[in-house]
Amino acid sequence: MRILIINGSPHKGNTWRLTEKVKEQIAVLDNEVEFEEIHLSELNIPFCIGCSACFRKGHTFCPHNPYIQPVMDKIEECDGVIISVACFQGAVTALTKNLTDHLAFLLHRPRYFDKKALIISTTGGVSANTVTQSLANTLPGWGFNKCYQLPIVALSWNDYKPTEKHEKKAYKISKAFYMDLKSKKLHSPKTGVLIPFNLFQAMCEEYAPGTEYPTQDGVFWKKYVGMRYAPGIPLPIHKRAIGRLIYQIGKYLSPKMIVTYKK
Repeated sequence: MRILIINGSPHKGNTWRLTEKVKEQIAVLDNEVEFEEIHLSELNIPFCIGCSACFRKGHTFCPHNPYIQPVMDKIEECDGVIISVACFQGAVTALTKNLTDHLAFLLHRPRYFDKKALIISTTGGVSANTVTQSLANTLPGWGFNKCYQLPIVALSWNDYKPTEKHEKKAYKISKAFYMDLKSKKLHSPKTGVLIPFNLFQAMCEEYAPGTEYPTQDGVFWKKYVGMRYAPGIPLPIHKRAIGRLIYQIGKYLSPKMIVTYKK
């Protein structure tokens, strides 16, 4: 089993100490787990400039793709991802936001359908749960199958030592994350995930090659024609029906909501 740890904080402070504790706990459960770390502060990723090349032409046309592609590849190669990010003003750090900005095209073209994540955040007082929840809202849009959250109120600035209570909470959540990875079980998507999948599939027919505003989205969704979600992911009959309904709504709306761009 391979777990990728993405450190989205500018230094190894409170959140990283908690992450190391989680790493130790998982290693006790299974000493054969392989961990790999990516520290965003060491990658020097330039800020996303909002050029929309990733949406229009494909992510390989992003001017910063040499920085982003290795991160994408590491996610693809692992079984699970741990995202460690401190709470800065009630939100993720700039380093983490910059990464998610570069990967925003994944909300249009999801791919990580067999991946699961554990999101860890600490705060001096409040809003660690806001940070973990924001990423737990984003990752399913990228395709992630399940997200676990570990928000902790550290009541400390860079001198946090996990308390017994926090260690117990961390163990409970990290064990659930590990056991889910080990089981290889894939969970049925929630309705909130089915909506964009089926809307984009329907609406992106307006951006297929040969249309007035062709984009990579129009190419991508051709491989999912007739599918209500990604192949291999369990989808009960009632959710298939919901997916079909959403798809039909998308077909109706798409001619009225074409997104243009400067050619």
